[in-house]
Amino acid sequence: MLITNVRPWGGRPSDIEIQDGRITAITPHADRADAVDGRGRLALPSFSDVHCHLDSTRIGLPFRPHTGSPGIWPMVMNDRENWRDAEWSIAERATYTLRRMIEQGTTRVRSYAQIDADCKLERFEGVLAAKEAHRDRCDVEIIAFPQAGLLREKGVPPLIDEALASGAAVVGGIDPCTLDRDPVRHLDVLFGLAEKHQAPIDVHLHEPGDLGVFSVDLILERTRALGMAGQVTISHAYSLGSVSEATTRRLIAEFAELDISMATVAPARHHSLPLAELTAAGVRVGLGEDGQRDYWSPYGNADMLDRTWQLAFTNQFRADELIEHCYAVASRGGASILDRSLPRVASVADRPGLAVGDRGDLLLVDGDTVVSAVMDRGRDRTVIHNGHVVADGGSLTE
Repeated sequence: MLITNVRPWGGRPSDIEIQDGRITAITPHADRADAVDGRGRLALPSFSDVHCHLDSTRIGLPFRPHTGSPGIWPMVMNDRENWRDAEWSIAERATYTLRRMIEQGTTRVRSYAQIDADCKLERFEGVLAAKEAHRDRCDVEIIAFPQAGLLREKGVPPLIDEALASGAAVVGGIDPCTLDRDPVRHLDVLFGLAEKHQAPIDVHLHEPGDLGVFSVDLILERTRALGMAGQVTISHAYSLGSVSEATTRRLIAEFAELDISMATVAPARHHSLPLAELTAAGVRVGLGEDGQRDYWSPYGNADMLDRTWQLAFTNQFRADELIEHCYAVASRGGASILDRSLPRVASVADRPGLAVGDRGDLLLVDGDTVVSAVMDRGRDRTVIHNGHVVADGGSLTE
């Protein structure tokens, strides 16, 4: 593939050559035939959504009244009471939402698939169907996720075990103290399944302040003792930065030491560990859409460029380099979580992903600069995955 007249990361007009799914040359622009015409748009790394719930989405369906009530368990129960009544099956919803994500620039996804005593493997199988439907357009990694806890209901660990043997790639955990109320046993099961299947771990952490730090310290202890550095992601973790400055510094240092990655969804109100300090220390940080117009929340639109804007906004960033940093986190930051061989986004000034040898996963989008693209979120987009155009003008290329 040859892409002509694009501006890599807002630079000079250039042509990008891709062979065997990798960028092989970036040269000054010259008129050429038989090429993808970039029309002077920005050429950026495509998005990597490392925290979404394809099993709960209602993208494409009519809006419905929000019926949930505050708290993780009440929200889980609200979802349980309603998800079977949707107009489309899980597979149809997941496949449609993944399509919309690809059309808007996402080519790597890590999705949760809820597994519990109620749905068993039904929701996992729906996400698996979506992965298969778009296998040539997007890389999808599925987390076997005990949304209702590993221990609160009988029979959940064997179901997680079965999912991991059937195509799930990551073991999910959630709130060891506040949901399962038995952090030692929760982590015994979690790390035991990870060891059995040689799979990485992703832990949802909503726990507040000191309690959240307590759970993280137990996770760090297990990671170190079991030699699982580079295999653990902590998602959400809204309150880890609320305890003390000394605790913030210590956690960032330990995350960097053990290559613990973090996934954020850019929440509106949070006391998260500071983004720029995390990446400067060498911590892998990625971004995700979370649930999208589901039984938890009416927010979400399958557009990671919107979520990148939200990441900048909720962090109160105004400087160009910080807003560009949000794009780097949303693209190559997440990619480095999914593929540990990829370089981390190492600092606010780091602009990875547009160099010879990089994978040919790109988003061409209109905008004067990267910052203007984040602010304006233009619709003129061409999406390239593994050296092939997979979407253009808001639609898949069949």
